[in-house]
Amino acid sequence: MTYYLAIDIGASSGRHILAKIKNNKIEIEEIYRFKNNVTEKKGHFYWDVDYLFNEIKKGIKETVRLDKIPKTIGIDTWAVDYVLLDKNNQRLSGVYAYRDLRVDDVINEFNQVDLYHKTGIQYQKFNTVYQLKSEDENILERTHSFLMIPDYFHYLLTDKKVNEYTNMTTTQLLDYKSNEIDDDILKIIGLSKDVFQERVIPGTNIGPLSKAMQSELGLKADVIVPATHDTGSAFMASIEEESLILSSGTWSLLGIETKTPIVTEESLRANFTNEGGYDYCYRFLKNIMGLWIIQEVSREFAGEYTFGELVELARKSKYLNVFDVNDERFLKPQNMVDEIINYFNDRHIQPPQSIGEIAYCVYYSLAISYQKAIEEIENMTGKTYTTINVIGGGCQNILLNEMIASVTNKRVLAGPIEATALGNLVSQMISVGEIKDLSEARKMIKESFEIKEFKGG
Repeated sequence: MTYYLAIDIGASSGRHILAKIKNNKIEIEEIYRFKNNVTEKKGHFYWDVDYLFNEIKKGIKETVRLDKIPKTIGIDTWAVDYVLLDKNNQRLSGVYAYRDLRVDDVINEFNQVDLYHKTGIQYQKFNTVYQLKSEDENILERTHSFLMIPDYFHYLLTDKKVNEYTNMTTTQLLDYKSNEIDDDILKIIGLSKDVFQERVIPGTNIGPLSKAMQSELGLKADVIVPATHDTGSAFMASIEEESLILSSGTWSLLGIETKTPIVTEESLRANFTNEGGYDYCYRFLKNIMGLWIIQEVSREFAGEYTFGELVELARKSKYLNVFDVNDERFLKPQNMVDEIINYFNDRHIQPPQSIGEIAYCVYYSLAISYQKAIEEIENMTGKTYTTINVIGGGCQNILLNEMIASVTNKRVLAGPIEATALGNLVSQMISVGEIKDLSEARKMIKESFEIKEFKGG
C-alpha cells in the first residue's frame, strides 16, 4: 500500500494526515495532532518554529511506529510569514506572526494603488512587504536567504531551499504580469534579490529527506512541495465546477478560480486579491476575518461553551444587527467580546447581550459579509453563480451554512472538511503519477467524502 503524508499547520493546530487510494477512492487518517499558537515577547508576537519542527518530526515518526510509512511528504501553512537566514543558515531573528502590529509605522511608505496594480494582491496590513520593511536594517543587510515558513520546514527536512509559487504570490513582492520579484518594491524595502530562492510550483519533487533526517526519522521519503499556502491547497479540493468557493476556517477566503487575474480599479476598491494557484491559475478572492472571531469569543469564556453549544445558543437568540468583520479592530483585540460590544456602542446601537446573541451576531455578520463579497464578484465578472462550495473545517457549522444559503439565496455544498490536507495530498499523488491531473483528483474527492447540500431562499 502506498501512503502519502500531508502536514497541515494552521494558526491554532497542526495535523499529520495520511492518505492512500483504495478502490479508486481517497482514504485519509489523522495520524498526529499538535497545538500551535503565537507567543508574546516584549510586546511582539512570534511563531515558535523550533517547537513546530519538533512536532513535524514527531508526527513523521508516528507513521514509522504504525508501519504506515509515506512515500512522499508535503507541508502547508498559513501565508505571508517568513524566516530570514544568515550566511551560515542560522535564523537572524524571531519569526514574527502576522498578527504582530509592528508594521503600523511603515505602511505609508508604499503607494497602495501602485502596489496593487503591480502585484494584484489586496492590501492587508500584515502583508509580507510591510513586515519586511519593518525589519531592522542590520538584519536585512545580513540576510542571506528568504524562506516562507513552509519553505523553511522543507529546507530543514531536505537541505534544499526553494520558494514555492503560491505562497510567494501572497508576499506582494511579485509582479503579476511577469511572476518575477519586483525590483522597485525591493528597493523600498532595502532587500537584495539575491536572498530569494528558486521558485517552484506545486507538485515539485525537491528530493529525498536529507541523510541526517533519514537517520533521525527512520524512513526514506521524497518531499513534494504542495501549494504551501493552505488556501492554495484548500481550493484544489473544491468539488463543484464554476462555483464560488469559500474556504472556511480561522479566515474565510471567498472567491473563484480564474486563468487570468482581475486587476482593475473596481477590484482595488473592493480589496480583492489575485493569489497564485495550482498550475498557474489564480484565486480571485477576498480575505474575510472568519471564525477567528468566534474562536476568540469561546476562548474568553475559558472554554465554558463548546462550538456546538455556541451554535445551539445562537439558534435560540436572534440578534439582527451586524458588524464589519473585516474591521482591523478585530485582528488582535485584547478582548473580542468587549470589542464587538464597543463596536455597536460607538455607533449608538444596542449591542448583543447574552452569549447566544453574541454568537448569532458573529455568524450572521459573517454571512452578510459573504453576501457582499459575492455581489462584488458577480459585478466584477459579469457572471451570476448559483452554487457556493464551502470547504474546510468551517463547513461543519450547519447554522452558518443555513445562514449563507438563506442570505445569498444560493445552493451551498458543504465539504470536503479536510480540504487543505486533501489539496496537499493530491499535489503529491499527481506528482508521482497515481492521479492523472487535478480534474481527476476533484472527481475522486467528490466520490470519497460526504458533501452536504443546503438550499437557498
